[in-house]
Amino acid sequence: MKSVYNLFVHVMIFGMKVFSLFNSKTKKGIRGRKQSVSIVTEKIQGQKVLWMHAASLGEYEQGLPVLEKLKEQFPEHKTLVTFFSPSGYENVKKRKQIADAICYLPFDRKKDVKEFVSTFETEIFFTVKYDYWYNLLEELKNRGTKNYVISALFYEHQVFFESYGKWFAKQLQKNIDWFFHQTVKSKALAKKIGLTNSTVSGDTRFDRVKQFLDRDNHLEFIEEFKNGQKLIVFGSSWQTEEDIAQVVAKKLPEIKIVIAPHDLQRVPHLQTLFPNACLYSSLSDSQTLKLSDSQILIIDSIGKLSKLYSYADLAVVGGGFHSAGLHNILEAAVYGVPVIFGNQYRKNPEADALIDANGGKCFDDFVAASVFIREVIKKDVENEGEEKSFLKQMSENAYNFVNSQPDATAIIVKKILESNI
Repeated sequence: MKSVYNLFVHVMIFGMKVFSLFNSKTKKGIRGRKQSVSIVTEKIQGQKVLWMHAASLGEYEQGLPVLEKLKEQFPEHKTLVTFFSPSGYENVKKRKQIADAICYLPFDRKKDVKEFVSTFETEIFFTVKYDYWYNLLEELKNRGTKNYVISALFYEHQVFFESYGKWFAKQLQKNIDWFFHQTVKSKALAKKIGLTNSTVSGDTRFDRVKQFLDRDNHLEFIEEFKNGQKLIVFGSSWQTEEDIAQVVAKKLPEIKIVIAPHDLQRVPHLQTLFPNACLYSSLSDSQTLKLSDSQILIIDSIGKLSKLYSYADLAVVGGGFHSAGLHNILEAAVYGVPVIFGNQYRKNPEADALIDANGGKCFDDFVAASVFIREVIKKDVENEGEEKSFLKQMSENAYNFVNSQPDATAIIVKKILESNI
């Protein structure tokens, strides 16, 4: 099976190289990996390292609280963050952040992994959620590294639970020191394939978004735009969420709408859908624009969404109406913002939990979602200053749901320290 896995890696690389001829994101990933060894050689060569691997931006945010706390405990160690996806690397490399080195994870070929890993001394390695690269894990384990998985999430139909998945499970048994599971169900599933070295710690994303409440979330342009009216933020939007925005904009002309697409390449399409909308990048250039008179604002910039949610009365979070996967609903819920999303979120147990807490709601299609939004907004406006509306109750429920979660980071870091000190 190992030879089959290595063949899969080579086929994947070939496929990505072909796809990169037509896709700019994939091309960035191919080119970026050529620089990975030189980056770590320049930044952390020969140093003891705390290494976090994240598939993409969401996993990075999920793992960051753990990396920050480990750095406090090992201040003399260097920190490395690797990504598989360009959407994670290209975003994070522009930020001010904790890592001494940030780069793409090399493709999981033995020679590439060995060259990369031999550049520095990895004391602690952890991957976030379920991004497993078996040659990497084996090489690190052979070098004496302690390997962990944080916010681990096992679910039915993963390769481990198929008839041909025994080899993959065996690799995890052999090379992972400890799993920190998001849910009891995840731990139970892992136990079925022999992964008993584990703890249910919860989801570190809750710890990450709770940090947002202690920072300055002020955005002057949003205060001017909102102008005391109800505001719906469409975060990380895809086509279906934008369809909802069209309906809501027409049916509720007094409501303010902010749209932050999941990909900035969608901005021209959004400008076609909403020709009278303001564009964030044009705000400082316009001398005649009166922002408070506009109904729709399109955010053509990265990194503002989590602050935008703090101004919202309702959030519609993208990715849940198709197989792309639901984006982070906790970034909105932490502020006490009710969240609307599509019902395709198998890999997001927090979505079911938020629904159960009545702080969020999912829908099969954009029509049903649009009708619900229109009804709750109208009722909330009608009940202004009177008894608690359904929307306000959802808001309170969302806030309590997020802020009552256990400190997963503390549980994880305590266990890691017990194993490494």
